[in-house]
Amino acid sequence: MKPSGIGGQAVIEGIMMKNKDMYSVAVRKPDGEIEVNLGTYRSIVKNKMLRETPLIRGVVNFIDSMILGMRTLTFSASFYEEEEEPTKADEMLDKLFKGNAEKVVTGLTVAFSVVMAVGIFMILPYLLTTFLTNYVTDNTVLAIIEGVVRVGIFVLYVLLISRMKDIQRVFMYHGAEHKCINCIENGLELNVENVLKSSKHHKRCGTSFMFIVMVVSIIFFIFIRVTSPVLRVVIRLLLIPVIAGVSYELIKLAGRSESKFVQIISYPGMLMQRLTTKEPDAEMVEVAIAAVEAVFDWDTFIHEELEEVEV
Repeated sequence: MKPSGIGGQAVIEGIMMKNKDMYSVAVRKPDGEIEVNLGTYRSIVKNKMLRETPLIRGVVNFIDSMILGMRTLTFSASFYEEEEEPTKADEMLDKLFKGNAEKVVTGLTVAFSVVMAVGIFMILPYLLTTFLTNYVTDNTVLAIIEGVVRVGIFVLYVLLISRMKDIQRVFMYHGAEHKCINCIENGLELNVENVLKSSKHHKRCGTSFMFIVMVVSIIFFIFIRVTSPVLRVVIRLLLIPVIAGVSYELIKLAGRSESKFVQIISYPGMLMQRLTTKEPDAEMVEVAIAAVEAVFDWDTFIHEELEEVEV
């Protein structure tokens, strides 16, 4: 089966699914009902040619995913927040940004998240590795050690947050998301029984993307030959969009190829998904199915694929 083209993410007690410009958020509300919200997301980059240019599209897609993810996460959280009267600060922000306070706050949150991620997973490993420069002089060895430290920090981060009860449920919904996509892409009817027996691992997962970023960064950083610590940090920052772009192309390749090379580069990320995805229950799968069916005609997709195979 060829890739379905749909993707998504887990949110609080729910799933977001995206197909082209359309997205849906399905949330299991406190009363047990499933709320489905449909929307259209327009990329921050309006030029279509630029959005589809290899390498550049990876950076654009990453930022778009962060923005949409934050938006849908906020929507899902709204069902589990206590009702509060707007504060004076809320009213001031709303007045200051002329009714666009929520968009501004989302943008600032995304920007802060990116800065924190770069600081923790890119700059911190480099700074920790500098303590070894008196003992290790080979640039290649130092780059590999830095990569190992980066992976270690990432794994430790995932292990720590996975101990939180709410995050454990998010990881279960993450598993439901993958299972739905795998169910469709394996030509099975989208129902609870088929989804539950499908795999919770998928090669186009964000976890795999993060792992590929780390591997690609090792390769790029090996070629940084400047001696100035400041310049080393600056060059690392400048290379982040390039690394993200290359990693995106690799994850796209992984989604449509079964070659040995793809299996090798996908393997570490698939292993990491054992931590970030958990087996969902039937009620979670129902939510995931509702999110898929709101934006994707899986029945037509499966039958078209079967007709192509028969021909």
